[in-house]
Amino acid sequence: MDIVKAVRKSLDDLKRVSSTGIEYWMARELQGPLGYTNWQNFARVVNKAKMACGSSGSDPNNQFIEVNKMVDIGSGAQRERQDYIVSRYGAYLIAMNGNPQHPEIATAQIYFAVQTRRQEIADQIQDTNKRLELRERVKIANKYLGEAAKDSGVQNYALFHAAGYRGLYGLRLDQIKERKGIDPKEELLDRAGRAELAANEFRITQTEEALIQNQIKGDILARETHQRVGKEVRKTIEKIGGTMPEDLPAEPSIKKLIRDKRKKRKLVRNHKGEAND
Repeated sequence: MDIVKAVRKSLDDLKRVSSTGIEYWMARELQGPLGYTNWQNFARVVNKAKMACGSSGSDPNNQFIEVNKMVDIGSGAQRERQDYIVSRYGAYLIAMNGNPQHPEIATAQIYFAVQTRRQEIADQIQDTNKRLELRERVKIANKYLGEAAKDSGVQNYALFHAAGYRGLYGLRLDQIKERKGIDPKEELLDRAGRAELAANEFRITQTEEALIQNQIKGDILARETHQRVGKEVRKTIEKIGGTMPEDLPAEPSIKKLIRDKRKKRKLVRNHKGEAND
């Protein structure tokens, strides 16, 4: 087995996973695969990595957790031995601060860069899927709100929904879109991120509940209820120190994300079809 494959296999084998699914390594176990025979020399690399971590704005104590173990040194005596629990980012920084003359270091740099990028992509996919799920939930919630509004005698649905937005955002719908740089023809919630969608889902479900429980009747009272609920949700966000919904950035269009996913699935099906021909 060549050195590249050997280093990659060692790093894979030494990787541990916490009960919460977080990957980590032990610094002393990384020492050998990264080409260091002396802990004092390797510890200097770890310290450089910690400084680089701090310079990047990340807390080194979150990426390098110092642990001291008692080890046997013979004749029943023990001594304390320094070690670190190292996150994936921490291990990457160790590799980046290691001796570039070690072929093991060059391999480790590529290994951790690739692993980090893979995780970033996986996180992006997960975030997108959660956002798509939330958007679908908001659509369903709006459907039920529409039914409750109809039972309350709402005639002008545009004004009714506008009242909810004004309560939550403190702005008219056109002002919200202008502030976020959203095309007037686009749906606001198709450009909303997870936090914004969640706030709107809460506004919608609570308004439905208020209309039903309080037996609200008539356009004016329904609009006032919707705006009041929106304001209460807004106050809650402010109280817990959250970002106001009008200040949250617009996200890529959900409609475009759905189209892209359909295109990818179609390409995969076509590719499989060609492979079976």
